Amino acid sequence: MSPTTMPQATTPVVGFEVDTVSSTTDIFLRTVAEDPKRPLVAKPDGESWIEVPAGEFLEEVRAAAKGLIALGVGVGDRIAIFGPTSYEWTLSDYAVWYAGGISVPFYDTSSEDQLAWMLTDADVARGLVATPEHADRVRAAAAAAGRPEPALRVWSAGAFADLAEAGKDITDEQLESARSQVGSESVATIIYTSGTTGKPKGCVLTHANFVQTAQAARHQIPSVLDTSMRCLLFLPQAHVFARFIEVLSISNGALLAHQSDLTKLTDAMGSFHPSFILGVPRVFEKVFNSALATAQAGGKEKIFRRAEQVAVAYSKALDTGNVPLSLKLQHALFDKLVYSKLRAVMGDNVTHAVSGGGALGAHLGHFFRGLGIIVLEGYGLTETTAPITVNVPENSKIGTVGVPLPGVSVAIAPDGEILAKGVPVFREYWNNPEATAKEFHDGWFGTGDLGSIDDDGYLTINGRKKEIIVTSSGKNIAPAPLEDVLRRHPLVGQPVVVGENRKFVSALVFLDSEMLPGWLKNHGLPEMDLREAAADDTIRAEIEKAVEAVNRTVSRAEGIKKFTILPIELSEENGYLSAKQSVKRHVVNKDFAEDIDALYAS
Repeated sequence: MSPTTMPQATTPVVGFEVDTVSSTTDIFLRTVAEDPKRPLVAKPDGESWIEVPAGEFLEEVRAAAKGLIALGVGVGDRIAIFGPTSYEWTLSDYAVWYAGGISVPFYDTSSEDQLAWMLTDADVARGLVATPEHADRVRAAAAAAGRPEPALRVWSAGAFADLAEAGKDITDEQLESARSQVGSESVATIIYTSGTTGKPKGCVLTHANFVQTAQAARHQIPSVLDTSMRCLLFLPQAHVFARFIEVLSISNGALLAHQSDLTKLTDAMGSFHPSFILGVPRVFEKVFNSALATAQAGGKEKIFRRAEQVAVAYSKALDTGNVPLSLKLQHALFDKLVYSKLRAVMGDNVTHAVSGGGALGAHLGHFFRGLGIIVLEGYGLTETTAPITVNVPENSKIGTVGVPLPGVSVAIAPDGEILAKGVPVFREYWNNPEATAKEFHDGWFGTGDLGSIDDDGYLTINGRKKEIIVTSSGKNIAPAPLEDVLRRHPLVGQPVVVGENRKFVSALVFLDSEMLPGWLKNHGLPEMDLREAAADDTIRAEIEKAVEAVNRTVSRAEGIKKFTILPIELSEENGYLSAKQSVKRHVVNKDFAEDIDALYAS
């Protein structure tokens, strides 16, 4: 099948001219010039926030950039940024760009081997890091790789004051000379893939990728991304999704706040009152499961479950354009009893959210819209500067990941793989021309994901190409849809469906340690640790009911025949999850091979 005959969807550029000349700092300067006093970034201050005006933030960026230049940073130098999502992260990013450098983000959970690889592959000699512990980890990784000790500045040890002092003799003309040497096609960042299927590859993203993708997103969903937007960023900024939102917010003049500690997320929402949040599906699943646990603890599970049903039915009725009066009345009642309380937990100001990094599932999408928060599912990769498609609020199709951004095309290859081209698509893999050539086909980038396009141009994700399970009978099964349904159960942290070259499909079930205590209490059971819970008959019976619910959504041949509950939780820290909470299947399959074999022993 030729590219012209593949199923395709394209959103043309209409109503604006693509910015082909600006860098991220060019856009930043325009934002400041429009209104220097407009609050642009918010700093945490105890239980409240200090809103930093655009002009003041620019001066902080310029001072840090002068310091970098004084310390020897040249145009095109790679500078590591290593630390949790924070005001300092965004300040570091823009300071590096303003000095003409290239940001190389490290995940907070990166191992020594990963750090050593990124330092070596990107030839990083300098870095801005959060704490002395981060600095020690970078130095240890450099030593392990046989590299010279990198020059590091530590945020918590006065990095930005030191940079301002170091750069006091750098003139404005010298600073502008460095900044202006960076153009639209200059490299902005090298973001390393999560490495779920092998050694991380460095994705080269240009300033054009960020500027033009942000421009396209603003025109795709202008009702969401206006200057009144208050965005609370809590995903890791080393991840392209959070990084894109950082640039989008700064470029758009929105107010950007940060919170890396998810245990304090509810408090941050309550004090900052965001109008817009973004997250991976697991974040929205946690919000739902926590609300359910609270209802159970208060003896109100039946009310919550009925409110859940009404919210979903109401959202589905909105799609038909006809909401029956009885449903409107029920919805109004539960809005007072349930929905308003959930909105209050999220700051009582959230109107929209974007979910990416995996499938949210139609049920949760309808639930959140039913309680008054439109979750727009989008789709993209590190290689596509995050979004290539997103749903439009005025015409959202829940269960899909939306339509292409303006200037973007998607197509479906004969084997079902999603192909993409347009403004968000990266240039190349750093120092890896073989990998680059492998992923491009007649100008199209092969995403590695499987999908379909409907008659209206909406894209649906059907799974990961490399994750398709082929049973011994030749049946092709995508594990993601099964796992998405099973993960909705409050007890389930991460399910991993297996069955490659086996007679049937099975599942490894890893419990959620955060939800377990509340669930046990609400069901009149004693406290248990993960090991005790994995062996408990009541827990097993509960998971069995969840598996049966999953199997009702697929054919008999695709259903989960056996499962085992394992006494461990998958996390970034133990190496089983990537930063976007994707399971590293090759690691799980290797480390739990005996448990998998036991499922098929009979």
